[in-house]
Amino acid sequence: HVGAAAEPEVQVGQHVLKGQLLAKSQGLISAPVHAPTSGTVVEIGHFTAPHPSGLPVRTITLEADGEDRWLETVVPIDPLQTEPQEIAERVGEAGIVGMGGATFPAAVKLKFGLNKINTFIANGSECEPYLTCDDRLMREHPRELLDGIRIILHAVQAKQALIAIENNKPEAIMALREAVAPFPHIQVVPLPTRYPMGSAQHMIKILTGLEVPADGHSSDVGVLVHNVGTVYAIHRALRYGHPLVSRIITVGGGAMGEPRNVEVPIGALLSDVVAFCGGFKESPARFLVGGPIMGQVMPSAEVPIVKGTTGILALTAAETDEKFPTPCIRCGSCHAACPSGLLPLEMLAHIRKDSIEKAVEFGLADCISCGCCAYVCPSYIPLLQYFNYAKGELLNRQYARQKVEKTRKLVEQRRLRLVEEEKVKAEAKAAAAAKRKKVSQATAPSQSSDSEATS
Repeated sequence: HVGAAAEPEVQVGQHVLKGQLLAKSQGLISAPVHAPTSGTVVEIGHFTAPHPSGLPVRTITLEADGEDRWLETVVPIDPLQTEPQEIAERVGEAGIVGMGGATFPAAVKLKFGLNKINTFIANGSECEPYLTCDDRLMREHPRELLDGIRIILHAVQAKQALIAIENNKPEAIMALREAVAPFPHIQVVPLPTRYPMGSAQHMIKILTGLEVPADGHSSDVGVLVHNVGTVYAIHRALRYGHPLVSRIITVGGGAMGEPRNVEVPIGALLSDVVAFCGGFKESPARFLVGGPIMGQVMPSAEVPIVKGTTGILALTAAETDEKFPTPCIRCGSCHAACPSGLLPLEMLAHIRKDSIEKAVEFGLADCISCGCCAYVCPSYIPLLQYFNYAKGELLNRQYARQKVEKTRKLVEQRRLRLVEEEKVKAEAKAAAAAKRKKVSQATAPSQSSDSEATS
């Protein structure tokens, strides 16, 4: 998830039940982690992250006992009769994050959206090729999604909801229209099948005519957007007390044995999911987590499913049609294709010079990482990878500045503390000296009287 990593609440050797808290969230932008099944904690260490770098991250390894036994939970009260603040708290405790891939803690949006949101949008566009997990979810669980939408409307006190679905999903549109028929303030809105329709900013513009300001949030224009997977997770958390321990993903690609949509526990290895889906028909030319455009190439299949995993793709050489990059011909195709109206060529030039801050001035922060620029580039320049690198580098520099500032504050606090301690010591020393002087003055007259008496 986005934000601070959760801190372990369990110990090696401890037996846990499905849904039990494994790691506690840290700070506002964070999310807890729960056991995806029952079993024993065998290690708290590091494991390869589902990231192209192949670097390890802190991980809790659980050995399943095969029972898949749930932790007994108190059946929650009717969420539609619950205070909005409590709904946000329950969503936070359930570890629910953006299931479309952004993985931003859902509770934060609910807390800050209270009494500020007029329209809630359930994002079911799922515009990237190959991915169909949201489509299946909308077809098979329309009433659960309706319930989740009503809970979210109550949580932020919004007036209306729109369910945005691309018009290439007629079964999902039909199922949800039937489900929402008794609720006129909830509407299903078909969208053109055009990538990247799933972008929240562009969806808001199309559906409401409102434009989210640069460096702003959708709540600034009175709109809240959640992926339908997030809506479904909120329904399960509020109605059954179940935290986010599994999700539906698409397993596909020409090299996959039996492509399908499956519900998998968070933390399951990609290799196990691939084996469950018939293994590889042939060695994949590219193995991705996510979609073919915004997805990331994995170093191996021995990495876990995480909350933001939308799919696993094993693509053949014919599907990837990989080309080697050549020098830019300054044709401007990237600019014409950018849905945000940015200047990818200018940003690239500054990133190559390591002038990340200059790239920000040209709109790096507004880049939605859709990959349209790279897709149309006749020189096959990996623009998306450059921009993702720059965003990561920018984040690292921000962390470094924050660390320096935190260190500076700690040094200053220590200096002030030492000054205060010296002041207290000096005052105590002065008080002791004054006390001795007072005692000395009090005893001096009596000694003088004694001397006179002796004479």
